[in-house]
This record gives sequence, C-alpha cells and structure tokens, in this order.
Amino acid sequence: MTRADVLHKALSFGTPLVELTGGEPLLQGGAIPLLRELCDSGRTVLLETSGERDISEVDPRVHRIMDLKAPGSAESHRNRWENIEHLTQQDEVKIVLADRADYVWAKSVIEERGLVGRVHAVLLSCVWGELDPKDLVQWVLADELPVRVQLQMHKVIWDADTQGV
Repeated sequence: MTRADVLHKALSFGTPLVELTGGEPLLQGGAIPLLRELCDSGRTVLLETSGERDISEVDPRVHRIMDLKAPGSAESHRNRWENIEHLTQQDEVKIVLADRADYVWAKSVIEERGLVGRVHAVLLSCVWGELDPKDLVQWVLADELPVRVQLQMHKVIWDADTQGV
C-alpha cells in the first residue's frame, strides 16, 4: 500500500482518533509524513513506538506512547535515552515488567529521568504469564508510585496467542 492509500483507508473510518502501532512504525519510511498528514486532517493521532528510533522528527501534535525496555526483556540496550528529551506532557512512557527486578529498575528510571513531571502518564504493565498484575499493583501502592498499571487487554479479551487483534 502506498502512504496515500494508508491515509485514505485510515480516514475512511471516520474516527476522530488514529493510532500507528505494530512492530515499530518508525521503521517505515512514510511514517513521519503520514503522522503529519493525519494531524492535518484534524484527527487526534497516537504513535506507539518501541523507543529505539529517533522521535525528534515526529510532528509535535502527535501523542507519543514510547516504550522503555526493562532489563528482563533482554532489549534494554535498544533504549534511545535521548528520546526522553523530546517527550512532552501530551506523551506517555510505557514499561513492561517481567519481575520485581524490572520494577525496581523502572522505579529508578522514573525518578532519575523525571518522567512523572515530563509526560502525561507513566504506564507499567506485566509480561503476560510472567508477572502477576496483583503483585505489580501491590508494589505500586506500597511505594505510592504515581503511575498507571495497565493490562494487555487484547490478551484478556482474546486468547493470549491470537494475532491481528
């Protein structure tokens, strides 16, 4: 599909909100102009990004939801820490946790990087089947950590292995 086809298809639904996600959208050459075009169309535009790509060229009207990879993911070396400087109060940071060590790491990053004051929300969620959400909620409450705990709803609604939903 061309970028024009994607834009036309997205706008054809008539929804006021459009989100680019799935894999890493910023790996697609047309993602940056598509985000701008969606904003120009009057839509609220969300970008869900792994955080490994430079977000500095993303239209400032786009609401960015950026992952930070915790050590338990074995992907934390991909974190592009300089992206944090480009985040604003309309953006969110998401950290998926595998265990207590990841939680301690996330808590430290949230504090050291000043995430709570920089972004609209910090979201913590659990690696499906590895960390019990009840444990995460208990830790957050005990530490009075100003974050939102989030579940992977598609895995609650559909079978955890279902793709394309």
